Amino acid sequence: MTIKRNDTILKAYNGEKTDYIPGWFMRQAGRSQPEYRELKEKYSLFEITHQPELCAYVTRLPVENYGVDAAILYKDIMTPLPSLGVDVEIKSGIGPVIHNPIRKLSDVEKLGELNPSADIPYVMDTIRLLTEEQLEVPLIGFSGAPFTLASYMIEGGPSKNYKKTKALMYNEPETWFALMDKLADMIITYVEAQVEAGVKVIQIFDSWVGALNAADYRVFIKPVMTRIFSELRKHHVPLIIFGVGARHLLLEWNDLPVDVIGLDWRTSITEAREMGVTKVVQGNLDPTILLTDWEIIEKRTKGILDEGMQQGRYVFNLGHGVTPDIKPATLKKLTAFIHSYTGK
Repeated sequence: MTIKRNDTILKAYNGEKTDYIPGWFMRQAGRSQPEYRELKEKYSLFEITHQPELCAYVTRLPVENYGVDAAILYKDIMTPLPSLGVDVEIKSGIGPVIHNPIRKLSDVEKLGELNPSADIPYVMDTIRLLTEEQLEVPLIGFSGAPFTLASYMIEGGPSKNYKKTKALMYNEPETWFALMDKLADMIITYVEAQVEAGVKVIQIFDSWVGALNAADYRVFIKPVMTRIFSELRKHHVPLIIFGVGARHLLLEWNDLPVDVIGLDWRTSITEAREMGVTKVVQGNLDPTILLTDWEIIEKRTKGILDEGMQQGRYVFNLGHGVTPDIKPATLKKLTAFIHSYTGK
């Protein structure tokens, strides 16, 4: 059977005009879906991601249930780190916990290299299952960015202030840049393997880089991000960068060889354009709005869509990920509204 493909979002990411504004939701796979919660009673995240058929099912669910214009691979940004020798555990209610945190240069030098086919074949098998047989929309692959990954590896887990990370960055620049290079090599290898397996878009999550000011970003982060995106451009897939609380870094991102800038809910599309952002933008409804009455959801969404249509070069998303308490019916209704409202 020939699958009818919906490539609207690829056209939008390439800056082309589309019949309607396409959209998807960060963290759309899992979390709030009853089918996923049922699976989680039997399997851990680790077990789901290591079973390609199961992982493909979870990835595919939002496309089938909500009608979104893209799927995003179900996995965690920590997925490739054990291959480097990072002892990471995903603890419920906490997040990633690193049992051998980075403290000095010798810790960085001990890190290994990623061999996708040997170390994470289940990820590649999941992608191939989705792209060769099942998926009607483009599949988005992703990776964490060096700063965000490093923050977990240095802090030992989630942090509110990233003080250990920033102290190492300032005190031990040799160690810092060695870690950035090690992570950049891993990210490039990891993403290239995803693209080779069949993903059509890549999003790099630099979730916590907003903790740095712009001057420090230019010195400690921008060179490695430029290297990563320059290498990935060779594969001719749309490249997205996203982080939260990073309004002050938007022009730095606009300089990077990326195609799309993800906005969180703190900065409107119009504000980003007025600041000088010229790339395609993606975003940016506050996920909390999806816990309110539909009248509020519709009003807020209309405002964002109106800006997107007026400013152009825009894809709808949330300003951060779906939370577990958001109702699937709300996401389905929202997707239908986005399509109908912008497809007039």
